Amino acid sequence: MPINLRGRSLLTLKDFTPDEIKYLLDLSKDLKAKKRMGLSGELLKGKNIVLIFEKTSTRTRCAFEVAAYDEGAHVTFLTQSQMGKKESIEDTARVLGRFYDGIEFRGFKQETVETLAKYSGVPVWNGLTDEDHPTQVLADFMTVEENFDKPLSKIKFVYVGDGRNNVANALMIGAAKMGMDFVIVSPKELFPSEKLLKEMRDEAQKNNAKISISDDLNAVEGADVIYTDVWISMGEEDKIEERIKLLKPYQVNMDLIKKTNNPDVIFLHCLPSFHDTKTDMGYDVYKKYGLPEMEVTDEVFESKYSKVFDEAENRMHTIKAVMVATLVG
Repeated sequence: MPINLRGRSLLTLKDFTPDEIKYLLDLSKDLKAKKRMGLSGELLKGKNIVLIFEKTSTRTRCAFEVAAYDEGAHVTFLTQSQMGKKESIEDTARVLGRFYDGIEFRGFKQETVETLAKYSGVPVWNGLTDEDHPTQVLADFMTVEENFDKPLSKIKFVYVGDGRNNVANALMIGAAKMGMDFVIVSPKELFPSEKLLKEMRDEAQKNNAKISISDDLNAVEGADVIYTDVWISMGEEDKIEERIKLLKPYQVNMDLIKKTNNPDVIFLHCLPSFHDTKTDMGYDVYKKYGLPEMEVTDEVFESKYSKVFDEAENRMHTIKAVMVATLVG
């Protein structure tokens, strides 16, 4: 049966079937190949898109803007609206739905993006919330497919670090859908919620996936992918000392890469990354705690195993696919 996603929102990959996710990944590859050949398009010609940002962004904003422009759409970047201040989210959604063909939201509450989708009447795309990050996972999975001559269902994907943040949640959801062997390696204090874990293990059974949680670093053995994220998420800057104590043993370094016993393992990171002291936060942590690298060492980040910049580029191609699929079919 042909896949038709026109008019759909992307709030979480929970709402999509494995075939629909595969369709988005295949479309992403087609659009990437088209861009590489220098072919501009008009798939989104005449479409108007608004980007709502409560949280700062580099990749998400740029990916949406470039992807939209590549296919002929117009973009409004909205940061200082009345939404939630002098106007309810519901009313803002109904107004924006009259002006725009699609809405992207990057912010704090999952409830906000769900409300925008409920009341706007147009496709809404989740650019990140505290609970989920579905557009990131599409780019991650696309990068995996580009690096292995086997399907996602044959991939062992290991996330190391803060096991209950939005990226870990989103990866678990995507892995359960795509039949992957997915492992979170994390201190017990940062294990994912029992509710989500049960839900995704039930989903995994339907798709022959495997979801595992461990605090043992030896669980990385046999991994095709090692993935990590920052130790301190946006809004949690007051927890730096606590997180360093918990997560320092889970730093992705070359010893951990070697523990996989897989010479073809790749390293992924959603970025930004504190792999050196060239950022304000990285330098502050170094001065205060003597730690020059946090979640990943510079040696790994700059190594042959690292595919983080391919992964970052793929944000643009997968986001373009999402917009094309949901706005024009």
